[in-house]
Amino acid sequence: MSSPTPPVVALQDLPGLREKTERVSQALRQQLTVHLETLKPMYAPDRIFGKLTGGKIDVVTSDRALAEVKEKIAAFTGNPFNLSSAFDAQWLSLTGATIELFPLEYTHEIGGRKITMSCPLRWVLNYKSGLSFGKLRAAVCGEEQARPELLRQFVVNTLVLQTVLRFTPGFVQLFTDLRYELKTETPSEFKGLPLVTVTSCLESFRPADDLIMAATAFSGVPAFVELLDIEASRNPRDLLKERIEQLLS
Repeated sequence: MSSPTPPVVALQDLPGLREKTERVSQALRQQLTVHLETLKPMYAPDRIFGKLTGGKIDVVTSDRALAEVKEKIAAFTGNPFNLSSAFDAQWLSLTGATIELFPLEYTHEIGGRKITMSCPLRWVLNYKSGLSFGKLRAAVCGEEQARPELLRQFVVNTLVLQTVLRFTPGFVQLFTDLRYELKTETPSEFKGLPLVTVTSCLESFRPADDLIMAATAFSGVPAFVELLDIEASRNPRDLLKERIEQLLS
């Protein structure tokens, strides 16, 4: 998320840097949306789960995929998820095949005040569940309640997506070639819930706490979006170039 040694930002420079951050973030999000729509047949759940997720034919991977999801979902029967210990196959049929992108959020505490930070170049991917990422995070952190069926479906959907990706290893490499890192991670805030994230090769950073406090005091909202590291982003890492240089050395 943040650079180890973030650039120094003056308060008067914040509006311009925010505008540039938003411009780049929106452009990359639109690019990702197009990529995901093009690749939709690859991550359609029925390709791995067959009729279990509404497909028209049986597939050889369905039994193994089902067993994997059932095994993983057992970890979410306690607080704060409270899923039923009796697995219902109907949950899989509600997964759908539409992917949503949510900016990754995390909590940053400054002097006892909790600030919700958003990553403009890093997104959470999941099949559409009817629950926003912000609502999920608030429910998991105990800040508000979410409808149990929506919370359950978010968990089921993310486990299904991870299973689909595990059965499709080329999908991760394809995103790497597109200059995105696609992986599963488990942020501590989410109580063991693994999330599929996609991160741009560009960098963002969390500025100094005093700047964040000044900005949130002015807005009255305890939320802040990380800023684009403009200098680092002028020369993004090129994995293909690095690989060719290795081959030619």
